[in-house]
Formats: sequence, structure tokens, C-alpha cells
Amino acid sequence: MKKKPLTKLTAFIITALFLNACGKNPDTVLSKSFAPEMSANQLPKTTAANETIRFLETRITNDPEDFIAYNKLSSEYLQQMRETGDAAYLNLASRAAAASLKILPAHQNKGGLAVLILVKYSSHEFAAARDLAKQLIELEPGRGYPFQMLGDALLELGQYEDAENAFRQMEKFGGVQLVTQGAMHQRYAHLAALKGDQKGAVKHYSIALKMARSLPVPPPENVAYCQWQLGETAFAAGDYKTAEKHFADALAAFPDYPKALAAMGKVRAARGDLTSAIDFYERAANRFPDLTFVAALGDLYKIAGRETDADRQYELVEQIGRLSELNGTLYNRGLALFYADHNLKTEEAYAMAAKEYEERRDIYGADAVAWTALKAGKISEAQAAIKEVMRLGTQDAKLFYHAGMIAQAAGDTAAARKYLQRTLALNPKFNLLQAETCRKTLESL
Repeated sequence: MKKKPLTKLTAFIITALFLNACGKNPDTVLSKSFAPEMSANQLPKTTAANETIRFLETRITNDPEDFIAYNKLSSEYLQQMRETGDAAYLNLASRAAAASLKILPAHQNKGGLAVLILVKYSSHEFAAARDLAKQLIELEPGRGYPFQMLGDALLELGQYEDAENAFRQMEKFGGVQLVTQGAMHQRYAHLAALKGDQKGAVKHYSIALKMARSLPVPPPENVAYCQWQLGETAFAAGDYKTAEKHFADALAAFPDYPKALAAMGKVRAARGDLTSAIDFYERAANRFPDLTFVAALGDLYKIAGRETDADRQYELVEQIGRLSELNGTLYNRGLALFYADHNLKTEEAYAMAAKEYEERRDIYGADAVAWTALKAGKISEAQAAIKEVMRLGTQDAKLFYHAGMIAQAAGDTAAARKYLQRTLALNPKFNLLQAETCRKTLESL
């Protein structure tokens, strides 16, 4: 098929999509209604990105009908949100996208629709993102980037085959060659990991990293994200030395990158350096108080015998989760899993996980249902859900651990032993508290 010439608008959106691919974290809880009001003169004045934001906001002040400036501004806000973890930027991105589409409707303003899809995705409104992406496909026939947006939303909704088909369509139509290739390798790496193909994941993430570095001005956060993903892939396979190298490279590319700081804490803990692990998690949580970072820090304090500090972190986890819930967050998977891991509010945890799974039927959503069901004493529900978890062949020690504990509770000793052995063989320090429970349970069988 003959490719249509690339417009500046399409190039802008595809580049934004690639940046989104290298910076996304769908399981970080963000809510657009959580953010305080913020304007350009309140933003830090130290980065080129914020200078761009100021320029665009000034341009809009001078020309309130400049919908293209609103579109670019929304994308810049989203990038800042990915770099800083500050949900205020998501609020600003949402308002900028809405303002653009108010000036000019979607059928005449495809760029505005595209950034709105990115906002919905970042807000965890995956069904809305999917439906808007389908609308954009109709408005942009023969373009690849709307299929990327569709595939991303479908992936988070657990519609894996449809997501892969969407990515194939994106690849078919193409776009900016280098950026498109990098984005595609990001997606294929993620799909490979879900299917248990570690070599394939490493291959695609490595190519994506090369593509990110080959951009005229390699964005530091995007390079760091690709390095972080390579480290996560190595960690999942129990290769802590390689994982630590990748995390260090991520921090070299983008110092104080929250994901890499927390990951370095995780791998240092796995390698037995508890003091360093706590230091890295403290830095990550101070920079961005993500629920999972705070919970992990609490666990490390507990292992170190710092019970008071651990309790404070656990209280903060609940505060973060509740604040997100009060401000309209659609999903609260992190809080549900925290409760289950620590044997707290088990019925409430199960209700949260089950509610999310009604719409977002991915394998990690099924795992949340299985694990919370077990802790709530709903063994049959846990058994049914864990079957869904295993449907792709994902090689994740946490999933095997949950399967083993469910089998043990159901009285299936042989299956329990098999899954718990696989857990420790794959990644013996996948989580210090849970790994210890895994070992003790296996010894008792």
C-alpha cells in the first residue's frame, strides 16, 4: 500500500506516542481530579521542557483560539508527568486537550482527539481510550498511529490478540520510520514478556533502546525507561547482576529517575544489601510517593527491625490509596494487593480487585482477584482466577507463588510444591517478605 505523505501534525502525534511508550506506567495510580491548579509561572524554570511549556502557554494567552498550541501543550504536560510522577501535569494535559477540542471538534481536530486519547490512557480510562482510538481510526484512514493507541488500550484491557492485531496494523501503515520502529519494538517486547519469551523481550527492548538513542536528540527519560525495562526483564529471570547494570545505566541517562531508583532498591535488597536498598527506596518515594514504592520501603523497614518506620509507611500507603479513590481513580489494584500481601481488610481487597476485573480483564487483574480471593477465604474463586492468570504462559515468580499458595490452600500438595519450586528457581528474591513465606511454605509440604 502506498504510504500517505507525513504531515507535521501526524509527525508530532507519533513522536508523542513514542515518548508515551517509553515513559508509561499503567499501574501507577494517577487521577486528573487529584491535581491542584497550576500555571506556567509556577513551574520550575530549570528545563528546556518547561521553557517550551511557557512558550506555548504564552502563545495561547496571546491567541486563545490556537488549538494546535493546546495540543502541543497537552503533550508536553504528559511528558512532564512521566518524568516527574506529578499528577498535576495530568490535570493540565486534560484541560489543554479539552480546550483544544472546544475550539475545534474532533472531526476537524485530529490532533486534539489524539492527545485526549493519551490523557484518557494515562488516567487509566482504558475503555474510553479504546473507543476514542476507534473514532480516530475512522478519521485517519491509512495512518498507523491510531492503531498504536488502540493497541495500547486493548493491551491494558486484557484483549491481547486484538491488541497484537492493532499493532500489526500500525506496523503495516507506518509513519516516521525510526520513531515508529522504536514504538513497535516496545510493544512487541511487552507482548513477548507476557507470553513468557524472555529472549524475545530482551531483543525487542534492546532494539527500542537503540532507536531511542538514535533520535536526533535522544530524550533522557525515554532512554532511561528502555534501560529500566531491560533491567526489569533481567530481574524477573533472577539475573540480579545484569538487572543492576541496566538500572545503573538508567540512572546515568536520567539521574533520580523514580522507576530506576526503586528498581535499584529492589535489586540491592535481592543481593543482600539492605541498607543500600532502603536508601534507594527512600529516594524514590521522596521524589514520587508511588504506592508500590512506599509499600516496598515499609517492608524493608520491617525486615530491618524498624517497626515504627514500617508502620508509618503502611499508613501512608493507605492514605495514598484512599486519596486516589476519593478523587475518582477507576482502579485501585495496588491498594488491594497491599492489603492481601499484609493480610489486611481482605474482604475489601477482594471487592476492589473484583470490581476492576469486571472491565480490565488483563492477567495481572486476574492475579489480583486470585490473590485477594485467597486471603478472603474464597478458595474456589481464587482457583478460577489463577487459571486465567496462567493462560499466556507468563514467567513471573509472583504469579507462580500465588498459584502455589492457592493450590496449598485447596489441598493440592503436588501442585503447590511444583509452583513454589518454580517460584524460587526463577527468582528466589522476587520479594523479600513473600519469598520468605514461599520458602517456609515449601518446607512444610
